[in-house]
Amino acid sequence: MSADIVALHAGDKKRAQDSAPSPAYAELAVTTNFSFLRGASDPEELVLWARLQGLSGIGIADRNSVAGVVRAFSQIRAFFEDEKNVQQNPAYETPFKFAKPASEFKLVVGARLVFSDGTPDILAYPRDRAAWGRLTRLLSLGKRRAEKGGCIFGLPDLLDHLEGFNLIVVPPVRVHAGQLGSLLSRLREAAGKHAVWLAAGMLYRGDDVRRIARLAEIAGTAFVPLIAINDVLYHAPECRALQDVVTCIREHTTLESAGRTLEANAERHLKSPEEMTRLFRRARVPEAIGETIRFLKSCRFSLEELKDTEYADETRQGYATPQEALVAFAEEGYRRRFPNGAPPHIRHALDEELRLIGKLKYAPFFLTVHEIVTFARSLPDPILCQGRGSAANSIICYCLGITDVSPVQVDLLFERFVSEERNEPPDIDVDFEHNRREEVIQHIYEKYGREHAGLAATVIRYRGRSAIREVGKVFGLSSDAIAALASTLWGWSSSGVSENEARRAGLDPSDPRLKQVMELAEELIGTPRHLSQHVGGFVITRSRLDEVVPIENAAMDERTVIEWEKDDLEAVGLLKVDVLALGMLTCLKKGFDFLKSHYGVHRNLAEQDEDERTYAMIQRADTVGVFQIESRAQMSMLPRLKPKEFYDLVIEVAIVRPGPIQGNMVHPYLRRREGKDPVTYPSEALKSILSKTMGVPLFQEQAMRLAIVAAGFAPGEADRLRRAMATFKSVGTIGNFESKFLQGMKTNGYDEQFATDCWNQIKGFGSYGFPESHAASFANLVYTSAWMKCHYPDVFAAALLNSQPMGFYASAQLVRDAQDHGVEVRPLDINYSHWDCTLEDDPSGTLHSRHAAMKDDIRTKRALRLGFRQVDGFSEEWGRAIERMRGEGFDSVRDLWLRTNLPPVVLENLANADAFNSIGLGRRDALWAVKALRRAGDRDDLPLFARVAMPALEPDVHLPPMLPGRQVVEDYRHLHLSLKAHPVSFLRAEFKARGLTSHDRLSSVKSGRRVTIGGLVLVRQRPGNGNAIFMTLEDETGIANTIVWPRKFEEYRPIVMGSRLISVSGTLQNEKGVIHIVADHFEDLTGMLFSLSEDTYRIDPALPVDEIGAAFDVGHRLQQCDDHPELAGNRGLQRLDHVVEIDRPTIEPLLAGERQQLLRQRRGAGRGRCRGARPWWRRSASADRCRGRRVRCRDCAGSRHHPARGERPPPAARRPRRSCRAGAGRCRD
Repeated sequence: MSADIVALHAGDKKRAQDSAPSPAYAELAVTTNFSFLRGASDPEELVLWARLQGLSGIGIADRNSVAGVVRAFSQIRAFFEDEKNVQQNPAYETPFKFAKPASEFKLVVGARLVFSDGTPDILAYPRDRAAWGRLTRLLSLGKRRAEKGGCIFGLPDLLDHLEGFNLIVVPPVRVHAGQLGSLLSRLREAAGKHAVWLAAGMLYRGDDVRRIARLAEIAGTAFVPLIAINDVLYHAPECRALQDVVTCIREHTTLESAGRTLEANAERHLKSPEEMTRLFRRARVPEAIGETIRFLKSCRFSLEELKDTEYADETRQGYATPQEALVAFAEEGYRRRFPNGAPPHIRHALDEELRLIGKLKYAPFFLTVHEIVTFARSLPDPILCQGRGSAANSIICYCLGITDVSPVQVDLLFERFVSEERNEPPDIDVDFEHNRREEVIQHIYEKYGREHAGLAATVIRYRGRSAIREVGKVFGLSSDAIAALASTLWGWSSSGVSENEARRAGLDPSDPRLKQVMELAEELIGTPRHLSQHVGGFVITRSRLDEVVPIENAAMDERTVIEWEKDDLEAVGLLKVDVLALGMLTCLKKGFDFLKSHYGVHRNLAEQDEDERTYAMIQRADTVGVFQIESRAQMSMLPRLKPKEFYDLVIEVAIVRPGPIQGNMVHPYLRRREGKDPVTYPSEALKSILSKTMGVPLFQEQAMRLAIVAAGFAPGEADRLRRAMATFKSVGTIGNFESKFLQGMKTNGYDEQFATDCWNQIKGFGSYGFPESHAASFANLVYTSAWMKCHYPDVFAAALLNSQPMGFYASAQLVRDAQDHGVEVRPLDINYSHWDCTLEDDPSGTLHSRHAAMKDDIRTKRALRLGFRQVDGFSEEWGRAIERMRGEGFDSVRDLWLRTNLPPVVLENLANADAFNSIGLGRRDALWAVKALRRAGDRDDLPLFARVAMPALEPDVHLPPMLPGRQVVEDYRHLHLSLKAHPVSFLRAEFKARGLTSHDRLSSVKSGRRVTIGGLVLVRQRPGNGNAIFMTLEDETGIANTIVWPRKFEEYRPIVMGSRLISVSGTLQNEKGVIHIVADHFEDLTGMLFSLSEDTYRIDPALPVDEIGAAFDVGHRLQQCDDHPELAGNRGLQRLDHVVEIDRPTIEPLLAGERQQLLRQRRGAGRGRCRGARPWWRRSASADRCRGRRVRCRDCAGSRHHPARGERPPPAARRPRRSCRAGAGRCRD
């Protein structure tokens, strides 16, 4: 709950508490926002507000769900931890003051059962652990019957499971006495005399007294007590507006149209015991208040009991106990990893880890992870995998083969991750090849059963863009206004739209409606939207999992998901193993296979040979495609950090993250590493924590220990801080610790600026922080992928292309980088290509001069052949069919068709991809041949005509070749890359006229000089909130990197975020070989892409760069001939000595600058006007003569000589169509 609401009501609470003893009341009908678009408050807010209101307890009952109960449980636990800390340290300050101790406030958890057979809603609360299991099984039954997000069950299902339930029947608005009484009697008979209540609540419709009297009569007839509820949807009246918004979102309507769908008032909030007592005394049923306390006392179940859930122990493999099995496997692995023995401290650490695991009874968990990894590696085609996570980087996991990070290289304390003091479950993530992880998931289901295993959930919440879109729709804003507001937010932003951004979008933030939209969108951010499946977190139990937590169907077939996410599982003490997918492991596995089959080199993740040449390549920031260090932010850091050993890579992986960046830790560390600043420590106490990072905190573990040592946090409180750092809602919860952290460091004598920087770093970890243990595992993949790129760039490129999509760069950039490293890349071809990209003999690649230092490092002896997977929309089944039936090769399109049995549409895809060159067919010829396949006499004729010999009806057609520009467009359209040319190469003359420097010349420009560059936008990256933006541009000569500072970004936001082709001006910085342009001016050149196609109106400027070709429909390119050398010279295209005669205009629009220059030279007398779509040249039916005249476009001020009537136009000037650059449409007259 927000602090301002607490402060607003604190005075009222204190006066009420001081005046007289408050009556006892518990609210038992509480819906949280985990009912998904039905409640408006978090479980934590509701629990906190209930205690501030003086309630004796609260019952969380979401709609057919228990998804939010653990959040409420964690808040209760936080109350007890605060009281414990106060007892231990009287100076300890809690964020809130309560009149009663936490022991006098009780949480009960259950579910609101909403039936599909018309039965009124029933609040079901379990009295004990067994009843909880029956409730979760009931919910699982209903959820497994329905599609994802649904739940289908009826009253008979409840009757089969209701043993041990306390039931509150919530009557409908319109009460039918006979039906309601019959239901109460039936439930009372089945559940017991003291297990059923009838709810009574105020509807504030003017007849509450009469309605409640009638309910009391029905309850008395059925011999069940009446119990008071307020049917809460939000914690405070101020949330009414947000409640209306989520209701409209759920019902897909607007506020103006919602009508009675919305609540009639703002009364469905948590009310004080005094207020509820007053209301029910007025309704003459005060006993209904007392029944809430009796109900509360009868519910004895607590989520604490779930900690006794046993982990699966099927993996002990014949040993007497799981611990005995773990010791045996660890000792076997120890002998394998250290055949010549290990240093004494390694042996001692292994013994300590085994002792601690045995004491905490975590052996079954480690055995399960070991079994999963063993399964993956035991397959005929082993799956590459690697463990990470807090406990994964331990000696025992190294011995078990879960991780390949050697403890000799990275000194990580196991107690940081599995602590006897914290008594919390370990965290082990195992990454598998992303294309084969499903095999591992199905193995887990098969081995343990779906009743014992399930994927964890993840909560999908509203972020900035989705919130402003939904709230805008609710308020009835136009689509363009909503799009304008959403476009002001960056990517996955978790902040709302500011007033300045709204003004920049052309909107008035002072408008009352727009102001409400912006405010409510800010409130909606972070609200749960729905449950989705975790990327791979598995919960495996020895007992039935559906007796611990409900299980539901996932969106993906053959998967089931539980209702709790990873933080919930940790809070109730359930062990989870993360079975994750990582694209780089797929790449490395394919790379290892290539090395073995083509070079005879055997390589694996455990080989960390500290190759000097690999580190030299990394220091030059030559890391396109290398895991984790390929982004522009990382590449800019490498020449300064200069990694030369493994732990340097650990730091490099962790340093470019929101935590260190927001905490101003990056530059101090770099300055100390470069020797510009001395290595100092804030205190002697912090030296042991910060010594590995030169006195600067960089890792999440360091931030936690800083809180304990420097700020005086208790271990339990530091653990809550760690949880806050790891949750999406950290923006709301992490702030509760700020004042204590800053005050604690100040009290202990630390510099105020250092304390502020540390706190900013902790807040940054809330967005995305990296623990040292994770960084160590990732650093292993960094080194392996960099080694492969350094010595075998052909293998690395082929493996990367075969693993797409992944990483920062599209296939076009990866191919270009491979070519720069001396790899010959060969085009797609039906007679040579396979589904995957392959390696072939006799390469003829050339190493680019910028990589001359790698001449002796590169061992490439193969050329790279593109595979069918590069063809857009081409399935693996089709590619495998071509491989299987190819034999000695195909000699024609018909031969391919007949032998593979592929439909003509597939062959058309291949023709569009220019895959028939080996049989002498270009794109047009191949397309023509494909279109001719279904002529009379072909194999698919009807039987009646199958035997008829049909003579050829037409001779072979010799089609004109496709021009270079069109070839490139078609390549990008169908392959997302081109080996022929770069799109910008056709714009070079215009770029030169504008004074744009080509990217390959930037290295010769003196640092500090002002330059202007241009190119296609490849990547936009924003490493931390409010920090610089890195933008990568590409032209035909290479890539260039620009830095956009926040002030310039705000000034040019629409251009920076929306342009596909852009011009950037700024100051060049060349620091140790890494070149950046510090941008101060931008120009959107996206319109110039129009000149690459005749059909300009079909181009979508928002398309990704590797899909720009898809925007161009099949057309015809610019023709050039000797008659018009000024055209041929300016366009930079291959000149032709003939004019292609076709049935539509063949001369494309000239580029803007060239056009203006040419037209100024040719201005003639007379003025005309632009006449829409009327063509400029019209061909006579009898002769190739023009019916033209002289015209001039008033909008673009351009004129062109039109031949007089009867005059034959020059060949190369026939049928031009020109585009007006003034924004007034197309000048075609």
